[in-house]
Amino acid sequence: MTQAGTALSALRVRRDYLAAAKSSKQVRQGFVLQARQRESQEPATTPIRFGLTASKKTGNAVMRNRIRRRLRALAKEVLPRHGEAGFDYVMIGRVHTAPRSWADLHKDLRSALKAIHQDKPSDQ
Repeated sequence: MTQAGTALSALRVRRDYLAAAKSSKQVRQGFVLQARQRESQEPATTPIRFGLTASKKTGNAVMRNRIRRRLRALAKEVLPRHGEAGFDYVMIGRVHTAPRSWADLHKDLRSALKAIHQDKPSDQ
């Protein structure tokens, strides 16, 4: 895991979201986490990037915005401490994201990150 001061930046380009969708994924009750390791010469110095999505299946615009706000706050709080530098993470909101307790969302993200990083190949 990374140190507490790892920089975060946002995914802005559609191709980054599509690349993360083809990589490993963990499903939790609160959200779906997709992650991919970027190809870089020095992955330890590259920032952690994250993206958020919430489809119309999750509700109206107010509900989708609430889900994205909660996921953004969660990512900014948990990813610098438990994410790995050089990774792109995409969090997909679900219907259960908005009413789920903050502690449960924390637990979901930490367990999803742990599972993803245990599954990654060790030769990189």
